[in-house]
Amino acid sequence: MPVPGLAVAILALLQHPALSPCPLLGFSWQVCSRAVQAMIEVLAKLGRGPVFLAGEVLECVITFTNPLSASSTSASSEMLAWASAQIHCQFHASENRVALPPSDGSKHDVQAENETVFVPNRGERGQCILSTPPKILFCDLRLDPGESKSYSYCETLPIDGPPSFRGQSVKYVYKLTIGCQRVNSPIKLLRVPFRVLVLHGLKDYQFPQDEAVAPSNPFLEEEEGLKKDSRLADLATELLMVATSRRSLHLYNISNTRGKVGTFCIFKTVYKIGEDVIGTFNFSEGDIPCLQFSVSLQTEESIQEEFQRRRGQPVSFSTHARHQEACLHTAQSSFSLPIPLSSTPGFTTNIVSLKWRLHFEFVTSGESAGTCLVRGSQSEAVTWTGVEQMEVDTFSWDLPIKVLPTNPILASYVSQFSNTNSITI
Repeated sequence: MPVPGLAVAILALLQHPALSPCPLLGFSWQVCSRAVQAMIEVLAKLGRGPVFLAGEVLECVITFTNPLSASSTSASSEMLAWASAQIHCQFHASENRVALPPSDGSKHDVQAENETVFVPNRGERGQCILSTPPKILFCDLRLDPGESKSYSYCETLPIDGPPSFRGQSVKYVYKLTIGCQRVNSPIKLLRVPFRVLVLHGLKDYQFPQDEAVAPSNPFLEEEEGLKKDSRLADLATELLMVATSRRSLHLYNISNTRGKVGTFCIFKTVYKIGEDVIGTFNFSEGDIPCLQFSVSLQTEESIQEEFQRRRGQPVSFSTHARHQEACLHTAQSSFSLPIPLSSTPGFTTNIVSLKWRLHFEFVTSGESAGTCLVRGSQSEAVTWTGVEQMEVDTFSWDLPIKVLPTNPILASYVSQFSNTNSITI
């Protein structure tokens, strides 16, 4: 006997997981509906890239979006009470190597439920050693379903700040932090990390004043500020080109206590990150045979004496590139070591200094060149082979070099940071 259509519908509803049994009727009629959670997407984009020179203007476009479409059944307008942005530099130090200076700022690790104080470095480790004045992006922003609003944030990076650096003892990390808050909700922070390069000499440069007298107009002053920033970047590029393009022959005699090993030739000692350090050896005029040499491109990270955890503690070395070669009976040889674009140029702060050097290691024979080979047989066909054992001497040599920044656009290509960062609140 066929089951009526109403009974089929009731049986189907009874099997639906959204229905729960009722002690009186045997089942309950519950409507399954998923409430769409209200949210706002915040997207921050650095237009030119994540690497800047100190003294340049950082520009970031921040977009707030209500992603719900107007056709959604639960779509509604969303409100944000305020949003603000600020740049800060965070300092981290190894407690085993650095005696931290006293911090002036108070800790803000706990976010109160309804607190409206904007603290960009809230919850971050280390100390905030540099920050720009906070700028308010908006107050009381209403976004209809599917609507977006964009705001431009511009700020000049302090020219007297430290460069971005991640060393073995200390770290300097720059971030742009955007804080925003719903009504009666905690503050949400979007952090945009970026890299800062410091070129010494820009701080004291005085730009020539224009002879034309301009009227007092805030818009014209802003345009003049942007013009000055452009001139600052051009000046930095010009200074770097002049400093690193000078070539002069530098010859060094390589010798130990027993005599001369050879000569080393390099055409310049000032480089930009991204360049190659090229040098040549001449062992033909040496009295002592060189069996092997190695050249390492290294940085030397040293803590200033007043901040050392222990007096006389050793410096930290990091190797960025290395060339090794066996050179017995080699008249001439050369090497090429690339300076990584991701590395930090040399700098000095009140806490740490970073220097670059070429570290050479030589292995020489303790005997004359003729004893390095032996005759294998007395027949007409002569075979020369290496000796099984040989007395050797080793010694090392360090050549300081200077490494400067490069064009920040070029450094952006290999940056670990992204141009865009986002959160959902």
